[in-house]
Amino acid sequence: MAAGFDIVAVTRDAPSAAATRHALAADAHGRTVHALPADLVDRDDVRTLAGRLRDTVGPVDVLINNAGAAFPRFSQTADGIERTHALNHLAPFHLTHLLLAEDRLAPDARIINISSDLVSRGRLDVDDPDVTGNSWRDRFSQLTVYGTAKLISLMTTAALAARLPAGMNAYSANPGVIKTGFNAKAGGLLKAVSSVSGLFAQTPQKAAHTPVLLATATVAPTPNGGLFTKGASVTPPKPALDPDLTTLVYERTARAIGVDALLPRQRR
Repeated sequence: MAAGFDIVAVTRDAPSAAATRHALAADAHGRTVHALPADLVDRDDVRTLAGRLRDTVGPVDVLINNAGAAFPRFSQTADGIERTHALNHLAPFHLTHLLLAEDRLAPDARIINISSDLVSRGRLDVDDPDVTGNSWRDRFSQLTVYGTAKLISLMTTAALAARLPAGMNAYSANPGVIKTGFNAKAGGLLKAVSSVSGLFAQTPQKAAHTPVLLATATVAPTPNGGLFTKGASVTPPKPALDPDLTTLVYERTARAIGVDALLPRQRR
């Protein structure tokens, strides 16, 4: 808000949306604040959210896909998707592509997908990448599945950047460990290590530095599609450096969601 943006926050349900809007409005300083409920593991809720955004605001200048969770055990959504992948990867991919298809992003829009230190734990079959997470049914590992979902999101962000209209940018932003209770609420191993990881956690205000920089820099940071942490571009994990693999993961994700994959700019 200090940067001059109106805000649309998205929370899981109506009570949390009302509380969030009240909290943000206290510091709005003349800016407009909306808060909309949506359960982003539900594909129908993502579609409904896209429609409500269309009816609530004009073109979106900055889209920050921040919702995430590391579920402690294997479970599928109503759409048949492993929940960690549904929330951390498929939901932001889906929402972004719905807004693009409806021309709801500003010509110079910036799309920022929140990443994680745990992308280094991600594991992907490069010959047959699983973008829905269902292959983890009988070998579920909370940290590995979460890291894999974030890795796939990072890869599709890089692929998306090469397909966006000229002037738009997409980034992955790793805020590091944050004092939000994320680990403790996750359950499983993450809850067990939360007391230790909390010793190194940053305040939300400090952790927001990188995504805020990406959102507000006068000149769009480079590289488009890159991974940023501590305000600077860093080298992503090896799978994200393979353009053929990122393309495969991007196209499989589009098929899994049922949206049209964008063509690379040079092929238009």
